[in-house]
Amino acid sequence: MTKRAESKYKVNRALGENLWGRPKSSLNKRDYRPGQHGQARRRRLSDYGTQLAAKQKLKAYYGDITERQFRNLYKEAIRLPGDTSEYLIGLLERRLATVVYRMKFVPTVFAARQMVNHGHVTVNGRRMDTPNALLSPGDVIQLASHMMQNANVLEATASSERDVPEFIEVDHKAMKGTFLRVPSFAEVPYPVRMEPHMVVEFYSR
Repeated sequence: MTKRAESKYKVNRALGENLWGRPKSSLNKRDYRPGQHGQARRRRLSDYGTQLAAKQKLKAYYGDITERQFRNLYKEAIRLPGDTSEYLIGLLERRLATVVYRMKFVPTVFAARQMVNHGHVTVNGRRMDTPNALLSPGDVIQLASHMMQNANVLEATASSERDVPEFIEVDHKAMKGTFLRVPSFAEVPYPVRMEPHMVVEFYSR
C-alpha cells in the first residue's frame, strides 16, 4: 500500500475538487474540507495562494510524486525553449507510472506507482521499476505475464470510468501498449481544470 493510499481522497476534500473524477471520492458525499473547521467558509485566495493551490492540485493528481521530484521536472521544463507549462505537462505525462495509468492497466495513479515499483512492468522488453522514468515516443510498455490475469488489472481494463487517450495505443488482450507521442496540455484528459501556467508562475516567483 502506498503512503497515501488511505488518505488520497482527503486531498479531494482539501482542494475542493474530485481530482480523478472517481465516484468513490469522499467529496461526492462531503463537499467540504476535512478536519474540525472543514465546514467553515473558504477564504478568498491571494495571488500566491491561487498559484500554490494550482501547484498542489497538479502535483496531487499525479499521485505519490514528491515536491523535490516535481520541482526537478519544472527545472527541466524551464531549460527548454518555448512554453514552459506545455513542457511541464509533457514531462509529467512521459512518466512511466502515468503511462501505465493512462493505459488503464490499473484503477488509480497510486496503483500504477505500486505496480511499477514491484517490477510488474517492462519497457521495450526490459523490466523497469522506476515510476518516474521518462518514456520516449515509440516505447512499448507491457505487463509481466503473471499479471495478465490479475483480477484488479482485468477490472481496470474493463472499466468505463476512463478512456485511453489518443497519444497512447494499447491492446488490453495482450496487456501491451505504445507511447505514441508527448501530448500537448489540451490533449491530456484531466477530469478537473488544471492551470500549469499558474504552477510556472509559482516556481518563478
